[in-house]
Amino acid sequence: MSQPIRALIVDDESPMRDQLRLRLREVWPQLEIAGEAANGVDAVSLARQHQPDIVFLDIRMPGQSGIEAARHLYSSCHIVFVTAYDQYAIDAFEQGAMDYLLKPVTAERLAMTCERLRARLHKAPGDIGQQLAQLTQLLEHSPGKKKEYLRWIQAQVGSSLRMINTKEVLFFQSDEKYTVVQTAQAEMLIRKTLKELEEELDPDEFWRIHRSTLVRVDAIAEVTRDDRGRQMLKVRNFPGALEVSRNNAHLFQQM
Repeated sequence: MSQPIRALIVDDESPMRDQLRLRLREVWPQLEIAGEAANGVDAVSLARQHQPDIVFLDIRMPGQSGIEAARHLYSSCHIVFVTAYDQYAIDAFEQGAMDYLLKPVTAERLAMTCERLRARLHKAPGDIGQQLAQLTQLLEHSPGKKKEYLRWIQAQVGSSLRMINTKEVLFFQSDEKYTVVQTAQAEMLIRKTLKELEEELDPDEFWRIHRSTLVRVDAIAEVTRDDRGRQMLKVRNFPGALEVSRNNAHLFQQM
């Protein structure tokens, strides 16, 4: 009897690990999940302990990132990156990733990845890493290459994790330790700071109108002045108004 194929799941958000485990159970029931980790350091340690065939690896994690962990793992197991960030695709290939999945992962896309894994498990991971490194060089020098921006936001809602497309977001507003994500349907909290979001979001789509507020440009309905002379911004599908700071008043010079 052949040995079962073993895998690790690595993600700093436990609901995301749960979701991926359930999806894998659907598309590859014979796959054995040997362990789970919440950061790159623990992932490398678990890999040494369990010797997995495959590691499903998040990229943005506290401490050691998935990219850093992959440098220790790619020669001994097949790596599949699972992340919400398009812009890491090149780095993923450089570290020998066999595939690259964008959150939220669909069953159809994961099934395709599992088919690729089954076809390549008999090959040495290092061989595939070399091939993908060559592919990386081609991608890096291809014409028209541009930076990819954050497309999905993970927000905790009770005991579950909600995946929000950035196109749904009306604005982000800092609230002490957390950041409020406002959509037309709901208000949710995330742990990312406005500074982090400003670096990761497309500056043509999101403007900082105040030190505590990032707003989606195409969600702006109108800008008016209140009786104190402040610029106040109205957002579609939101009843309140957002203040525009003096430092950012130049965004609306017609006012």
